[in-house]
Amino acid sequence: MSDTVCLSCDGKISVKNTPKIGARVQCPACDAEFEVVWLSPLQLDWPVDDFEDEYDDAGYDED
Repeated sequence: MSDTVCLSCDGKISVKNTPKIGARVQCPACDAEFEVVWLSPLQLDWPVDDFEDEYDDAGYDED
């Protein structure tokens, strides 16, 4: 079992099975979802696809 701390609420996140890089993990305390980025020690980060580029929806032309 691997343990780490939630990036959102500082709660304890325990992963029972051996995680893999890229696996999604959810915090039981605040329901935030993270991605496994390192295995030893277990490190989580916010999933890349959850970030939105502020310029994507701004209507700017690339010309």
